Amino acid sequence: MSTRMRDLLTEGLGELRHEPIGKRIRAVLGGRTVVDTTRAVLVWEPRRIVASYAVPVGDISTELSPAGTAETAAADGTGAHMPDLFARPVFDPPVPFTVHSAEGRAVDLRADGQDRCGAGFQPADPALDGYVVLDFRAFDAWYEEDERNVAHPRDPFHRIDVLAASRHVRVESDGEVLAESFRPTLLFETLLPTRYYLSLEDVRAELTPSSTRTWCAYKGQASYWSAAAGGRVLPDIGWSYRQPLHDAEHIRGLVAFFNERLDIVVDGERAERPRTPWSSGPDARRPVAGGPDNF
Repeated sequence: MSTRMRDLLTEGLGELRHEPIGKRIRAVLGGRTVVDTTRAVLVWEPRRIVASYAVPVGDISTELSPAGTAETAAADGTGAHMPDLFARPVFDPPVPFTVHSAEGRAVDLRADGQDRCGAGFQPADPALDGYVVLDFRAFDAWYEEDERNVAHPRDPFHRIDVLAASRHVRVESDGEVLAESFRPTLLFETLLPTRYYLSLEDVRAELTPSSTRTWCAYKGQASYWSAAAGGRVLPDIGWSYRQPLHDAEHIRGLVAFFNERLDIVVDGERAERPRTPWSSGPDARRPVAGGPDNF
């Protein structure tokens, strides 16, 4: 019997996983390069859906010191419920790096008088012996080869496809049409719902720019919109990429809306609202770095 590829990608979510990468990886802290390696691997701790870089201890030029007992994952209440991916809650980007679900020890990084507590983790696993998993957000900048990386490491098993379409897409809130288009741009991303990007000319609702910003490793920085509908304001209900990364160039300046909290009607068929970390609204689970279409 054939196996669904999504099931193959997610069946190991409860395990410690790693994958070597051939890229040169560098990290900057306190104005100097403190990590420079061509031997990096990506590491996913159990229940993590976003990878971290792990590098050999010898390729780190700053001091490492024990950080005491690593914070371990709480019971199943920690994380986001995504039943389409995994039976237990998954660790999405808002779950701090310092929450660990694998055996090992946490380490602190010190450079130029700066202390980054718990910024590293040494798994107690023979396949990763001599490696330190690093907290992406504990460093000032990361580079893959000579290109700046944002939000988190890029995953070789994760991709985006951006395609022009002629579907009839309507966005509704309690029956009120917020936007309607026959020329959407569809963004397909691994393990995430399809996102429908529309021209601002096709938006009927009054949009107000928000100060909220998030980052995606594949698309860049997202800027958010609030919309007026039915006599109330829907905060941070849509987003745009004004200066997208090269893989997402075709969504520049377009706006997408949360499938999770609005009704999306495609070619006359009302789509089921997906259940993701953003289903509960902006006040419930504000992403730390990842945007609404990013893991």
